[in-house]
Amino acid sequence: MRRFISVVLLLCAFPAWADMHDELYKAAGWPEQRGHFTEALRAAQQRYQNSLPPAVFQALVNNSNQRFAPQAMDQRAEASLRQALARPQPALAFFQSPLGRKIVAAELLATRADQLARNAQGLPKMQASDTRQLLIGHLARALPAREAGAEVSLAIAGVAADSLSSMIPGLLGGGSPQGLLEGQRERLEQQIGADLDNTLLYVYRELSDPELEEFVAFAESADGQAYYQAALAAVRAGLAVGTR
Repeated sequence: MRRFISVVLLLCAFPAWADMHDELYKAAGWPEQRGHFTEALRAAQQRYQNSLPPAVFQALVNNSNQRFAPQAMDQRAEASLRQALARPQPALAFFQSPLGRKIVAAELLATRADQLARNAQGLPKMQASDTRQLLIGHLARALPAREAGAEVSLAIAGVAADSLSSMIPGLLGGGSPQGLLEGQRERLEQQIGADLDNTLLYVYRELSDPELEEFVAFAESADGQAYYQAALAAVRAGLAVGTR
């Protein structure tokens, strides 16, 4: 009887445990960030409309809509997060905390379409104390912001290159679109890294120094690093990096 009760309790607890990844995915703002990416993609498509022949533009739209279908992106990213992050509990607890919610809100605000348009010519130069600069330096090294930012840029550029290559063979000089884009990854990461401290100072400007210190402590911890490395893998999965 005792063994039966134990099995029943285990079966009751398992779905809650298994759903922690889904809770984490939502608590960390992934669905909203994917929505912001979709908005940015639509804006990028429109920028190409006046500079490409109609057939090429339509191919670009079709390719990008297929590759970046919202539901498929969420499914790929969440599946990758499940596979890469064995213990979601610490990250979930952090992002469900008042500080975690404040961090997610700051990140979502920074990637909203109106904010991206507002800062299209560059972010304002942020002033900060030596202590805050030191904390931001630690955060810049702990977060995979360079890599994730480069992947987003390459994903959008890759759709355009694929579309142009398929419609106009030989346009890229015989090289594969992905091969050419791979050469840009390091350059993009360097560009992002050059202004990363100022970007993070701007994004997290509403965090107090103690809050920023607590954020750094989580990001640098073993659990934080496990989450952020899994998050980078999830970004790449959601963007279908390497599938074109």
